[in-house]
Amino acid sequence: MTHLAPITAAGPIPALTAGIGDFVALRHDLHRHPELSREEARTAAVIARELTAYGYEVTTGIGGHGVVGRLVAGPGKSLGLRADFDALPIHETPHDGPVSQVAGVMHACGHDGHTAILLAAARHLARTRSFRGTLTLIFQPAEEIGHGARAMLEDGLFDRFPVDAIFGLHNWPGLPAGAWGIRPGPVMAAVDQVNLTVRGKGGHGAMPQDTVDPIVALSGAITALQSVVARNIDPLEAAVVTVGSIRGGEASNVIPDQAEARLTLRSFSAEVRDRLGDRVPALLRSVAEGYGATAEAEFRRGFPAVVNHPQEAALARAVVEDTFGPAALIPDFAPRMASEDFAFFLTERPGAFLILGNGPGAPLHSPDYRFNDAILAPAATLWVRLAERFLNGETA
Repeated sequence: MTHLAPITAAGPIPALTAGIGDFVALRHDLHRHPELSREEARTAAVIARELTAYGYEVTTGIGGHGVVGRLVAGPGKSLGLRADFDALPIHETPHDGPVSQVAGVMHACGHDGHTAILLAAARHLARTRSFRGTLTLIFQPAEEIGHGARAMLEDGLFDRFPVDAIFGLHNWPGLPAGAWGIRPGPVMAAVDQVNLTVRGKGGHGAMPQDTVDPIVALSGAITALQSVVARNIDPLEAAVVTVGSIRGGEASNVIPDQAEARLTLRSFSAEVRDRLGDRVPALLRSVAEGYGATAEAEFRRGFPAVVNHPQEAALARAVVEDTFGPAALIPDFAPRMASEDFAFFLTERPGAFLILGNGPGAPLHSPDYRFNDAILAPAATLWVRLAERFLNGETA
């Protein structure tokens, strides 16, 4: 694993670092026992057990398997810190470290690491209680399917556990281990989906004149899609239209009656998002119909972009600088086209989502992905210092 560069400022908290082995072991346990979205009963029980042992008031079963731990240190503000804990339907490539014991299920996005980071911070904050107000720790299930945040909100998360601001983080392979990407405004993209069904008239592959080939119509529609971003979106804005799945036909000499495609749409601004949602289905339908086929293009709105609030982003940057030095901040950090349902929390409360470098290695959602245990202590330190600074009324 990649080691962190020398720290020039205060650096990780010594007492927290001294006990970080407990949380490396906890992460390894979670990694060996991953659970898919909406199935995270064991993981939720581990989180609840740990928080209870630290002295938190624990509530379970929020929006499914969601867990909230609260620590009250007198009157004052309330801060929310969030970690996700579901896994993915991916078969992990064998390696020397902890490997999933559940066939076809893997923590390929580092949610086990996010959980261990927040629990490490939770224990330290419970021991020191060097803040006033209320600390609210939110452990969210079902992030990978974009369901968990909405489900917790619909279950009254912020009515039952009010917070004045909320923060979250995500590790990112390819960025220097322990480096932070923090910016105001968009951080991760909105995600929407289009399901396209093209219906023609099937027949023998040797007699195409007697058919309406849905595969040819689908292919033409997909080729035409490139014009949406090139000609319908402001060149100074960002957008992605990707066809991730195509299905149609079973044999080389048979023209099928139907072909299907599944698309993902990514954007940062509401205006671009609406434009994609209008133009992509319309273009797909019209091009397919031009080939004599009929087409249905179902637009499914997913979740919005993760948009950081300026004041909270500035506070997070200041805490990183004061704790690890200016070099720990990634200069000119750019938004990512991946998506995160933390976006729903930021539409309800001010806050910021932070990107944490995981070092070199395979990307997220890869069977070769590896979480870097070296970032556990620095990341937990960041949560501790951020909580203390926010709850004690300090600003950027």
